[in-house]
Amino acid sequence: MNVKSFYQDKTILITGGAGAIGRNLVEAISILGAKKIIILDNLSSSFPWNIPNHSNVLFVKGDIRDDDDLRRVFHHQPTIVFHLASFFANQNSIDYPLENESVNGLGMLKLLEYCVLSGKIERFVYTNSEGGAYGHDCALPYHEDSISYQLSSPYYISKMAGESYCYYYHSHYNLPVAIVRLFNSFGPGEVPGQYRNVIPNFIYWALKKQPLPLTGNKNISRDFTFVSDIVEGILRAGVSQEAIAKPINIATGSETLIYELAALINKKTSNPAGVRILEKRKWDSREKIIGNNQRCRDVLGFKPKPNLDQGLDLTIQWFRDNWENIENSVVFSPGINPALDI
Repeated sequence: MNVKSFYQDKTILITGGAGAIGRNLVEAISILGAKKIIILDNLSSSFPWNIPNHSNVLFVKGDIRDDDDLRRVFHHQPTIVFHLASFFANQNSIDYPLENESVNGLGMLKLLEYCVLSGKIERFVYTNSEGGAYGHDCALPYHEDSISYQLSSPYYISKMAGESYCYYYHSHYNLPVAIVRLFNSFGPGEVPGQYRNVIPNFIYWALKKQPLPLTGNKNISRDFTFVSDIVEGILRAGVSQEAIAKPINIATGSETLIYELAALINKKTSNPAGVRILEKRKWDSREKIIGNNQRCRDVLGFKPKPNLDQGLDLTIQWFRDNWENIENSVVFSPGINPALDI
């Protein structure tokens, strides 16, 4: 599997390419020598200052539900599509379930239709989350063949439906799809905010010397995967023939207690404020999340590494380097739980 040469001179579309994972994916593909990388993003949860600025990157501010925007990006005749755009994430989808379904459902279908109509797509890579496949009734560590229909948020439900649409378009139209299930990505590039993930929000509050808002109890744990490994998995899924129509976990297989994560971030940022325990959200029904990464090793040929300590150092440094932009971009609405999405 020669990932380095595969993406050279190709035209690639990345929906949601301005987001936390997307911008890191764009950086990686740009370095690999792609001819053109088209980012389609409506900036609903990302910012212009965080978009990679390279000669082979074209940013299109647009929406995956808008036919004019889709015609514009497919006019460039991409051959590889990475679909990262979504209505992120759990609490946001609970607050706005109709908008969630519109983006993750209708937007997904429109994108797949344009891929089929183009007739040029060599690979469509869909990114699901661990919560979009596994529920509290699944055994740990989560294996790709053990999925759940007892999903706890509209976001999770719509993301799992996206997998089903992928299988349909593969079987009916022979669209070469690959599906990756991402476990708690973290790293440089993710701006904190009301509906964002635990690590950027924790770092933000820690740097402001505020107590870190921990929902639930001290026993909650997650499988944190550094963004460089997430990107490596996505890139390899775009190359591997064995990955077609086969969901693959991108996970370390290791768990970290959220309470210990908070303590580590407080230590690294010299934050004396500690933590504060908030009420558990109804949708957050799983105390532990751990992924089985055997298929990732067998099919994609690599094993994501537990990299929390070094990854946090790199992420905190990114916060320090971009603090003014981050401060000007962060939004926590009054009265809204400021904590995290895990």
